[in-house]
Amino acid sequence: MRILDRTALDRLNHIYSGQRRILVRSLMPIVGSLAVAEDLAQETYLKVRAALAQTQIQHLEPFLFRTARNLALDHLRRERRRGAVLRQGEDQDDLAHVAADTPSPEAEVGDRQLLDRLEQVMSRLTPRQRRVMVACRLEGRSYAEVAADLGVSTSTVQKDLKDAMAACLGSFTRDGR
Repeated sequence: MRILDRTALDRLNHIYSGQRRILVRSLMPIVGSLAVAEDLAQETYLKVRAALAQTQIQHLEPFLFRTARNLALDHLRRERRRGAVLRQGEDQDDLAHVAADTPSPEAEVGDRQLLDRLEQVMSRLTPRQRRVMVACRLEGRSYAEVAADLGVSTSTVQKDLKDAMAACLGSFTRDGR
Protein backbone atom coordinates (compact mmCIF):
# COMPACT_ATOMS: atom_id res chain seq x y z
CA MET A 1 0.00 0.00 0.00
CA ARG A 2 1.28 3.41 -0.99
CA ILE A 3 0.73 6.57 1.02
CA LEU A 4 -0.77 9.43 -0.97
CA ASP A 5 1.99 12.00 -1.26
CA ARG A 6 1.40 15.74 -1.34
CA THR A 7 2.55 16.11 -4.95
CA ALA A 8 0.07 13.50 -6.21
CA LEU A 9 -2.74 15.06 -4.19
CA ASP A 10 -1.88 18.56 -5.45
CA ARG A 11 -1.84 17.23 -9.02
CA LEU A 12 -5.25 15.61 -8.56
CA ASN A 13 -6.70 18.73 -6.96
CA HIS A 14 -5.37 20.91 -9.78
CA ILE A 15 -6.73 18.65 -12.51
CA TYR A 16 -10.06 18.08 -10.77
CA SER A 17 -10.67 21.77 -10.09
CA GLY A 18 -9.77 22.65 -13.67
CA GLN A 19 -11.89 19.90 -15.25
CA ARG A 20 -14.80 19.64 -12.81
CA ARG A 21 -17.30 21.63 -14.90
CA ILE A 22 -16.43 19.66 -18.03
CA LEU A 23 -16.64 16.44 -16.04
CA VAL A 24 -20.13 17.29 -14.78
CA ARG A 25 -21.24 18.33 -18.29
CA SER A 26 -19.95 15.06 -19.72
CA LEU A 27 -21.88 13.07 -17.09
CA MET A 28 -25.21 14.90 -17.53
CA PRO A 29 -26.15 13.32 -20.89
CA ILE A 30 -25.39 9.89 -19.47
CA VAL A 31 -27.37 10.18 -16.22
CA GLY A 32 -29.90 12.84 -17.25
CA SER A 33 -29.68 14.88 -14.06
CA LEU A 34 -27.45 17.72 -12.92
CA ALA A 35 -27.74 16.65 -9.28
CA VAL A 36 -26.71 13.07 -10.06
CA ALA A 37 -23.88 14.30 -12.30
CA GLU A 38 -22.61 16.53 -9.46
CA ASP A 39 -22.75 13.60 -7.03
CA LEU A 40 -20.92 11.34 -9.47
CA ALA A 41 -18.23 13.98 -10.04
CA GLN A 42 -17.62 14.12 -6.29
CA GLU A 43 -17.60 10.32 -6.05
CA THR A 44 -15.12 10.28 -8.94
CA TYR A 45 -12.77 12.56 -7.03
CA LEU A 46 -12.93 10.30 -3.98
CA LYS A 47 -12.35 7.13 -6.03
CA VAL A 48 -9.39 8.61 -7.90
CA ARG A 49 -7.93 9.90 -4.65
CA ALA A 50 -8.23 6.42 -3.14
CA ALA A 51 -6.63 4.91 -6.25
CA LEU A 52 -3.74 7.36 -5.97
CA ALA A 53 -3.15 6.13 -2.43
CA GLN A 54 -2.78 2.61 -3.83
CA THR A 55 -0.72 3.20 -6.95
CA GLN A 56 0.89 5.84 -9.10
CA ILE A 57 -1.26 7.02 -12.01
CA GLN A 58 0.67 8.44 -14.96
CA HIS A 59 -2.21 9.87 -16.98
CA LEU A 60 -4.43 11.29 -14.29
CA GLU A 61 -6.85 13.36 -16.40
CA PRO A 62 -7.98 10.51 -18.70
CA PHE A 63 -8.16 8.26 -15.63
CA LEU A 64 -10.43 10.82 -13.96
CA PHE A 65 -12.80 10.97 -16.95
CA ARG A 66 -12.80 7.20 -17.43
CA THR A 67 -13.58 6.68 -13.74
CA ALA A 68 -16.45 9.18 -13.96
CA ARG A 69 -17.88 7.46 -17.02
CA ASN A 70 -17.66 4.06 -15.35
CA LEU A 71 -19.41 5.40 -12.25
CA ALA A 72 -22.16 6.89 -14.43
CA LEU A 73 -22.68 3.58 -16.22
CA ASP A 74 -22.75 1.75 -12.87
CA HIS A 75 -25.35 4.24 -11.68
CA LEU A 76 -27.51 3.55 -14.75
CA ARG A 77 -27.25 -0.21 -14.21
CA ARG A 78 -28.33 0.16 -10.58
CA GLU A 79 -31.27 2.34 -11.61
CA ARG A 80 -32.37 -0.15 -14.27
CA ARG A 81 -32.17 -3.04 -11.79
CA ARG A 82 -34.11 -1.00 -9.23
CA GLY A 83 -36.75 -0.27 -11.89
CA ALA A 84 -36.97 -3.95 -12.83
CA VAL A 85 -37.44 -4.95 -9.19
CA LEU A 86 -40.16 -2.33 -8.73
CA ARG A 87 -41.98 -3.45 -11.87
CA GLN A 88 -42.15 -7.06 -10.67
CA GLY A 89 -44.55 -6.03 -7.88
CA GLU A 90 -46.82 -3.83 -10.02
CA ASP A 91 -49.93 -4.98 -11.81
CA GLN A 92 -50.60 -4.14 -15.46
CA ASP A 93 -52.87 -1.13 -14.71
CA ASP A 94 -50.06 0.55 -12.79
CA LEU A 95 -47.65 0.03 -15.68
CA ALA A 96 -49.77 2.22 -17.96
CA HIS A 97 -48.75 5.24 -15.85
CA VAL A 98 -45.01 4.56 -15.94
CA ALA A 99 -42.90 6.71 -18.26
CA ALA A 100 -41.39 5.00 -21.29
CA ASP A 101 -37.70 4.09 -21.33
CA THR A 102 -37.33 5.88 -24.67
CA PRO A 103 -36.99 9.64 -24.93
CA SER A 104 -39.92 11.76 -25.99
CA PRO A 105 -40.06 13.03 -29.59
CA GLU A 106 -39.26 16.52 -28.27
CA ALA A 107 -36.18 15.21 -26.46
CA GLU A 108 -35.07 13.37 -29.59
CA VAL A 109 -35.37 16.55 -31.66
CA GLY A 110 -33.47 18.53 -29.04
CA ASP A 111 -30.73 15.88 -28.88
CA ARG A 112 -30.48 15.84 -32.67
CA GLN A 113 -30.14 19.64 -32.71
CA LEU A 114 -27.37 19.47 -30.10
CA LEU A 115 -25.57 16.79 -32.08
CA ASP A 116 -25.89 18.84 -35.28
CA ARG A 117 -24.48 21.84 -33.44
CA LEU A 118 -21.56 19.80 -32.13
CA GLU A 119 -20.87 18.51 -35.65
CA GLN A 120 -20.82 22.12 -36.92
CA VAL A 121 -18.35 23.16 -34.23
CA MET A 122 -16.19 20.10 -34.86
CA SER A 123 -16.13 20.86 -38.60
CA ARG A 124 -14.60 24.29 -37.84
CA LEU A 125 -11.73 22.74 -35.87
CA THR A 126 -8.45 21.92 -37.55
CA PRO A 127 -8.08 18.27 -38.56
CA ARG A 128 -5.48 17.75 -35.82
CA GLN A 129 -7.75 19.32 -33.18
CA ARG A 130 -10.57 16.98 -34.25
CA ARG A 131 -8.28 13.95 -34.07
CA VAL A 132 -7.00 15.01 -30.64
CA MET A 133 -10.54 15.61 -29.34
CA VAL A 134 -11.80 12.23 -30.53
CA ALA A 135 -8.73 10.35 -29.33
CA CYS A 136 -8.56 11.95 -25.87
CA ARG A 137 -12.22 12.47 -25.01
CA LEU A 138 -14.06 9.71 -26.83
CA GLU A 139 -11.43 6.98 -27.01
CA GLY A 140 -9.88 7.82 -23.63
CA ARG A 141 -6.33 7.73 -24.97
CA SER A 142 -3.50 9.46 -23.11
CA TYR A 143 -1.83 12.64 -24.31
CA ALA A 144 1.43 10.73 -24.80
CA GLU A 145 -0.25 8.10 -27.00
CA VAL A 146 -1.94 10.72 -29.15
CA ALA A 147 1.24 12.80 -29.37
CA ALA A 148 3.22 9.76 -30.53
CA ASP A 149 0.59 8.91 -33.17
CA LEU A 150 0.52 12.48 -34.50
CA GLY A 151 4.25 13.12 -34.19
CA VAL A 152 3.81 16.16 -31.95
CA SER A 153 4.62 16.98 -28.32
CA THR A 154 2.23 16.24 -25.47
CA SER A 155 1.96 19.98 -24.82
CA THR A 156 0.73 20.42 -28.41
CA VAL A 157 -1.89 17.73 -27.81
CA GLN A 158 -2.96 19.47 -24.58
CA LYS A 159 -3.20 22.84 -26.35
CA ASP A 160 -5.18 21.37 -29.26
CA LEU A 161 -7.57 19.67 -26.82
CA LYS A 162 -7.96 22.85 -24.78
CA ASP A 163 -8.72 24.87 -27.93
CA ALA A 164 -11.19 22.25 -29.19
CA MET A 165 -12.98 22.04 -25.85
CA ALA A 166 -13.13 25.84 -25.61
CA ALA A 167 -14.67 26.04 -29.10
CA CYS A 168 -17.29 23.43 -28.19
CA LEU A 169 -18.14 24.97 -24.84
CA GLY A 170 -18.14 28.46 -26.31
CA SER A 171 -20.64 27.45 -28.95
CA PHE A 172 -23.01 25.96 -26.39
CA THR A 173 -22.70 28.64 -23.72
CA ARG A 174 -23.20 31.53 -26.17
CA ASP A 175 -26.71 30.31 -26.93
CA GLY A 176 -27.62 29.41 -23.37
CA ARG A 177 -27.32 25.63 -23.67
